[in-house]
Amino acid sequence: MTDETSAKASVGPAGEEAPQPTVLKGTSVCQGLALGPIHRLDYDLAGVSARRVPRDQVEEELNRFHKALSDSRDQLLELKAHLQDKVPADHARILDTHIVYLKDSVFLSDVENLILAEQMSLESAIAKVISDFDRIFRLVESDLLRERAVDLRDVGIRVLRNLERAAGDVEELVLPVNYVLVARELSIVDMFNLDGEHVQGILTEAGSLTSHAAILARSMRIPTLTGVEDLLDKVEEGDFVILDATEGVVRVKPDPILRAQYKEAQEEQHPESLRNERPDWAQWPARLASGEVLELAAACGNLPDVERAITLGMEGIGLYRTELLYLVGRKAPSLDSLVSHYDCVLEQAHGQPVTFRLLDIDSSLEVDYLHEEREPNPGLGRMGVRLLLARDAVLRTQLQALLRTKTDSKLRIAVPKIVDCGELRRVKEILFEERFALKKTGVRFHEKIEVGAVIETPASALGVRDLIDEVDFLSISLDSLQQYLLAADRDNKDIAPFFERVHPFVVRVIRDIVAACTERERPLDAFGFTAVSAETLPFLIGAGLRRFSIAPVVLQRFLTQMAKIGLTDAEKAAKIATRVSCPQELSSVLPPGFTR
Repeated sequence: MTDETSAKASVGPAGEEAPQPTVLKGTSVCQGLALGPIHRLDYDLAGVSARRVPRDQVEEELNRFHKALSDSRDQLLELKAHLQDKVPADHARILDTHIVYLKDSVFLSDVENLILAEQMSLESAIAKVISDFDRIFRLVESDLLRERAVDLRDVGIRVLRNLERAAGDVEELVLPVNYVLVARELSIVDMFNLDGEHVQGILTEAGSLTSHAAILARSMRIPTLTGVEDLLDKVEEGDFVILDATEGVVRVKPDPILRAQYKEAQEEQHPESLRNERPDWAQWPARLASGEVLELAAACGNLPDVERAITLGMEGIGLYRTELLYLVGRKAPSLDSLVSHYDCVLEQAHGQPVTFRLLDIDSSLEVDYLHEEREPNPGLGRMGVRLLLARDAVLRTQLQALLRTKTDSKLRIAVPKIVDCGELRRVKEILFEERFALKKTGVRFHEKIEVGAVIETPASALGVRDLIDEVDFLSISLDSLQQYLLAADRDNKDIAPFFERVHPFVVRVIRDIVAACTERERPLDAFGFTAVSAETLPFLIGAGLRRFSIAPVVLQRFLTQMAKIGLTDAEKAAKIATRVSCPQELSSVLPPGFTR
């Protein structure tokens, strides 16, 4: 995101022009309004001096290390207990990931080896190990691996800060009662502590919308913006800011009149009422500029997202990603924990239908009980349904958990990374077997659950007319389908243009899928960040898509984009796209005035 500074100036009481506040823009992680002075927390690992110790101090360094590890573990356990009644239980368990890292054999041995072999000081050894891990993880173009890097960095910084406190090197800073936290990275180490209720808002330069820190920020309902460019260069300790995470902006050093206006607005919006209040922009039904209605469900990956989607009035949960519980621990989640989590999702949906996508994890995420080792090409290895069928026990536990959820709820199951009908038939057979096993035990379960396929591989797109006979519905994963059709890694910045423009061959494939579903009267929806793009949305609508699953955090942008689109123009553009052979040719033949 870029920042902007207001060019105009307001007139003060004495007729003098007062400088307007600097306005910075970011991406909303958790919406809301926060006012207060800034408190900067930016631990620079590169700033830890490379220091060596005499041979006779090596044992002392090792003892300090294990004491700091113990102190850090106690802190995390205390923090987890503190958050117990404030966030969902599965979100509090995210802290278990940090506790596990404190016992990670690779982390421990690397630090100890640097102390023993190279006589590095403990602080230098920790900083080097964390920095090395951080650099390696960030070279891999995977959001989840980058989040692992953030988690490991958090753990290292926590240990380093405990060492500083033990040495008396930390100057106790007197913080204001309420403040807005500013940091380079959205992470857990600084945003939550036993005085976490004093954090009114969070601003960061970097951090994923789906990271562990983002999940906890939403759970705690702390207004949060990330992706604020050059944030640390533009704000100082103690600067007063107005953080409007709903609008996606922060105003630095606003004048007293503006502060008073926002303060009044903040006081009027009590947290309990704000939680359940639908913003003015969330108007339904959602219409194109030409008046046609689109169905907009939500794409979610955690409970706060579900709650936000229902508050916004979205039409159910069209996609619920189930990976979270499989990534927060070293062991597979238990059947009871899965049932409890899925029940919570259904409760938050308040009777609206929920589509649960089955587990979809590849070997790049290094979940030991799913993959023994990282595959040479994780994106073409065991993932989605291919992994689930290879890990029969994991699939059966997840299906049984979904069957055992509240029987008056409306839920569907979407099977990811489908290639052919054989995979679908086997999943349906296992679902039947688990239903039969539950019937024999007398446990209540869902007698009928709709099963659908996620179209994201070229094979599934080519064989869509065969797959239709095996399913109750289809979902198109727009991002994945485009990635595999164009053989372009969507996380590779060098080939980002492949995802910023429309390829005619992709439009042809989507049009054919829509036509097949229309012929067979099968429900069809689509999800993915590609749908939010002003460049691609007209072609998707023109190709016939009428139902989308959108992340609540980008719903406002999607509504704004679709309100500019006329159906006739969109259909003409899509028709042209299916008749040309490359993006450049498409650009040259589009109707005058058509924006893409």
